[in-house]
Amino acid sequence: MTHPSWQPWQPWQERGVPQSWSGPSAPSMLASHADRERAVDVLRAGYAEGRLEQTEFEKRVGRAYAARTVGELALLVADLPQGPMPLPAPVTPVPRAFLAVPRPQTNGKAVGSAVCGVLCLFSFGLTGIPAVVLGHAARTEIRRTGEGGDALALAGLVLGWLSTAAWAALLALMVVAAAVSA
Repeated sequence: MTHPSWQPWQPWQERGVPQSWSGPSAPSMLASHADRERAVDVLRAGYAEGRLEQTEFEKRVGRAYAARTVGELALLVADLPQGPMPLPAPVTPVPRAFLAVPRPQTNGKAVGSAVCGVLCLFSFGLTGIPAVVLGHAARTEIRRTGEGGDALALAGLVLGWLSTAAWAALLALMVVAAAVSA
């Protein structure tokens, strides 16, 4: 049999076999073993999801293994989703024990108190009183708002009070020394 040069050769034309499905995406292409296995996998997923009865499943699997073209396989799985349908995951809250705890913001007055407390060592105690004032204010705000930085405020308070006490003791010694020498 001869074919016109403008018409592609189709193997079923010589054998007299009609095409089982006509579509635009090469349904007459011969099916490979992998094509058949993919179709059977889709059928298995449909059966596992309860979309097919057992007899219908067995019949379609038999037809899939006997299919010659990709079009025949496409007809077998056309009414099924192409693979297992994902089930929506149940929304379960994460227990608080596993949630990341957000760190509270550090109080600015607490940072200022700690800085003034450290500067007491270098400024000969001039920043001791600001360290004490800022430390007390910071601890009050921290208790009220739940901010972080209590340790910084406490460090500023301790260094401020030590500096203030050292200056008070030095001043008292100078007054006693002046009273004794006069």
